[in-house]
Amino acid sequence: MSWIDLLRMSASNLKRRKLRTFLTVLGVVIGTASIVVMVSLGLGLQKSVYDEMEQSGGLTTINVTGSGSVGDGMMHSSNSDNSDEASKYIDDNCVKKFGELEHVKAAAPIYETSAICLKGKYEGYISLYASTPEGLRMREIKLADGGTLPKSGTGKLELVYGNNVLTNFSERGNNSSGYWETGELPDIDLMKDSVFMILDQDAYYNSQSSGGLQVDAGTDGNGTSNVPQSAKKHIVTASGVVAGGVDDYNMNSYYVFCDLDTLKQIMKKEFKGRVIPGQPSTKSGKAYKEFYYSSAQVKVDDMSNVNDVAKQIREMGYNVETNVEYMDSMKKQMAVIQAVLGGIGAISLIVAAIGIANTMMMSIYERTKEIGVIKVLGCSLKNIKQMFLIEAAFIGLLGGIVGNMVSFAMSGAINMVTAQSSALGVEGNISYIPVWLVLISLGFAMLVGMVAGYFPALRAMRLSPLAAIRSE
Repeated sequence: MSWIDLLRMSASNLKRRKLRTFLTVLGVVIGTASIVVMVSLGLGLQKSVYDEMEQSGGLTTINVTGSGSVGDGMMHSSNSDNSDEASKYIDDNCVKKFGELEHVKAAAPIYETSAICLKGKYEGYISLYASTPEGLRMREIKLADGGTLPKSGTGKLELVYGNNVLTNFSERGNNSSGYWETGELPDIDLMKDSVFMILDQDAYYNSQSSGGLQVDAGTDGNGTSNVPQSAKKHIVTASGVVAGGVDDYNMNSYYVFCDLDTLKQIMKKEFKGRVIPGQPSTKSGKAYKEFYYSSAQVKVDDMSNVNDVAKQIREMGYNVETNVEYMDSMKKQMAVIQAVLGGIGAISLIVAAIGIANTMMMSIYERTKEIGVIKVLGCSLKNIKQMFLIEAAFIGLLGGIVGNMVSFAMSGAINMVTAQSSALGVEGNISYIPVWLVLISLGFAMLVGMVAGYFPALRAMRLSPLAAIRSE
């Protein structure tokens, strides 16, 4: 008997029992969809982690912080008036030493602080991320069309706004509401409009509490605001905006990037004789002469050398975090998560396999006389086994195809819901179905069907032709 004849007979037998075939295929559909969706959740989480690593510099980047971190919200004061304690912080000399280490391609300082931006009736609290041109390039910031990284040496502060920064603006006043309360964005074009930026936040809020008034910070020249005269306003313009909409999240969404040297010059001039925000101070409250950074980013030439360079920097007395170490840890966690999720889905497929086996056994009981006739007519035992295995494979394949279609629909629905609710705070799709997962699931569904149909096929082979013919 040819393969075409076997395929024709198998398809005909399945068509004769449509309801039973449908219910058996449905079991495979549920099992396949369950295992694909479960695995896709683990893959989606893994992909989001890897994308996040790439945005933070990739696997060859080392993030270095000092024994005493510098920056808003992490201010530390030394217990003495000498400079011994200050040596624990990251300064230009430290960054230079990092750059001179073997296998290091580049090292860049990072200074993080906060500021207030004003435009017309709107006020926004922003997080400033300042670094050198090389450091900003290492950040791998994806800009919207027409944007460029801030220029250095111009004396003017240029900003690159994160795509979510606009949501931090709200109307000034006690009852002001922002985007997250109203769903309405402020009437500001960050790329085109000039904005006033206030670095001395203490002076700004102190003047507000005292009720001081002055000309509006907006460009229209009308109206008044509570901006104090003592709070210096810096006119800033945008050189670019991070790619993405206000509802799209990435590692750069809420940062405002600027050139480090330009920001340092402005802050040293404005805070002359005072402690710059985010900078450490002596016990007596005096500022150090040296400028200290929140962290440093070190770029290594190859991933294989990251751990060696990280070890050298740790021996210098600094705290080190690497994406390689993080990735190794995440791989172990992801393996456990995927095993658990895949196991849950596999249970459904096992139940489907039991259904296939039951269907094939019932088919043999109903077709006993038919089996006896084809044996008498000279059909080989091998052909009989192949016929039943093909039927089982058909059920598995059909269930696998429909199951994958269902899994794509479920994955799309999950991604849509999580995107709207910003679930888990991860970037991109939480469910990810690659092509290889589709192919493996199809093959696995067919394999499950054939395994489930193997023993019923053996039973069909062992039937006595004469006994089969006599059966009612």
